[in-house]
Order: sequence, then C-alpha cells, then structure tokens
Amino acid sequence: MIYDITLRITYDYANAAVGGRHVVCLRPLNLPGVQRVISAGLTIDPAGEEWLERMDFFANHVAEFSFRGPHKSMTVMLKATIERAAQIPSPALSVPMPDLAGLLWRTRDMAPRSPLHFISASTRVPMDADMTAFAAGLVQPGMTAAMVIRAVGRALHRRMKFDSKATTVDTSAAEAFAKRRGVCQDFSHIMIACLRGVGIPAGYVSGFLRTLPPPGKPRLEGADAMHAWVRAWAGPDMGWIEFDPTNDMDSGTDHVVVAYGRDYSDVVPIKGTMRMSGRQKSHQAVDMIPMTEAVRRT
Repeated sequence: MIYDITLRITYDYANAAVGGRHVVCLRPLNLPGVQRVISAGLTIDPAGEEWLERMDFFANHVAEFSFRGPHKSMTVMLKATIERAAQIPSPALSVPMPDLAGLLWRTRDMAPRSPLHFISASTRVPMDADMTAFAAGLVQPGMTAAMVIRAVGRALHRRMKFDSKATTVDTSAAEAFAKRRGVCQDFSHIMIACLRGVGIPAGYVSGFLRTLPPPGKPRLEGADAMHAWVRAWAGPDMGWIEFDPTNDMDSGTDHVVVAYGRDYSDVVPIKGTMRMSGRQKSHQAVDMIPMTEAVRRT
C-alpha cells in the first residue's frame, strides 16, 4: 500500500514569542521489507534561522530549528509518500517465557534497537506492581513471549475504554490504568509497563494510522491522526513484533512508523523552548490517503 501523508501542526500565541529552539521527530522511517520512504519533506513557517537534521540514539530522524526574532504563530508541515508492505507472519518460533530471562542475560548487543534498552523502567513507564500483577495473571504454562505479548494487548483492549477526555499528554500510565480509560498513548504506556513487568522488552512506536469513514460516508480531510502502539521482543529468532492495543490488532498496512523509543518522551513529535507570555493554542491535522484514492481525486 502506498500513501500520501500530510501532517500540519500549528501553534498560535497570544503574544509574540521571541526566539525559540525546537526538535521535531516526524519523518517516517525506512524499514527494509516493511516500509519504504519514497519521498519526505519537512517545512516550517516562518522559516527558521538555523536547521539541522540528524539521527538520534534510536536511529530516528530528527530535525532541529531555531528562531531569533518574534513570531505570533508557527506551523510545521510534513509531506511524505510511503510504501507500507503487508506483514508476512514469521516462520520463526518465539522463545518460551521461562527461557527469556536467560537469553537476555547472555545478550551483548548494545545497538540502538537492542532489547536491553527496553527492559527496564523509563521516564514515562516506571515499574508498577499493579500492572505487573495484571500481566502476570495472564501468563500460563507453555506460553511463548509472543503469546504473552498478544494476550496482554488483547486483555487491555477488553478491559480499558478509549476516552479522549479521561487523560492528557502528561497523565501517568498508573493513573490511566487505575481509570481503565485513555487514548492510544495511555494504552501503549500501560502495555509496555505490563510487558516489562514480566520480563519482556517493550517499547513505544509513534506513527500514523489510516482511519476509515463509516460505510457510505465520505472521508473527512484531516480525519486521520498520529497514533501509538507497542513493539515487543519475542526472542532472537522471531525478533520484534508490533501490537496495537487500542485496536486489538497486530500492526499492518494501515500503520506507518515514524519513530521507535522507550516511551513517548523519546519520540515527542515536537518539543522545544521559547520566550513568551500568555497562552498558546495548537492544532494538528493529518491526511493519510492511499495513492489509488489520491489519483481518483486529482
């Protein structure tokens, strides 16, 4: 599946901001055999005085830019064309749960996406007794790591309710779990905490999800959104698998990966500092259009 993706993030300030330095993590990843970036470009308005693109520790694309003068608004836009391949089930077997700890103990790989970076507590995902107990209650004799990963994701989908008003971007995983409510960020943080609690390395995936309109209804411009799901390690043969607990499904052709991290703090779409007074408002709109549909509309 090939998609045309447009993302626009706009900030409006009550009073002019003076100066500012920002870091953006929005450019989708090239993932051999899974996802190919045909084209991708980032623009900002107003134009910044400085611009630097680089790879972060986890091999994500980031861009840094800065302003020196005053500005009352800022817009960041991504335009990309991405080919997402269908996921073919791995013929490899996942490791049995009792063997996982020993395999990790013997692992010496410290590359950016080594499972060793994703087993311990992180900034937004501390170890939590309640979430560990929840996951441990789902582990049965004879289960592999892959079985546990999907069992935890499916159980969270059944027992939590998607509620965009229940949490904010700063809500902790423990609070969202206690409420049994939240959005994709909360579902993902909770699943990561559950899996790490029973010894499975797990991380956060930031990306895009194509949303489908109700039958017979037209697609709305900007109706798609940035999304989050989970990446977990099922052993050295099967490797990493990705599961979307918000939608109770493995990631597939409707999921486009932007970045991998330990939690949201590693892959924040845009962050930075500036000098200003008064409030600010932000707006985000995403269009993720299959190329066949884009051709019909031109």
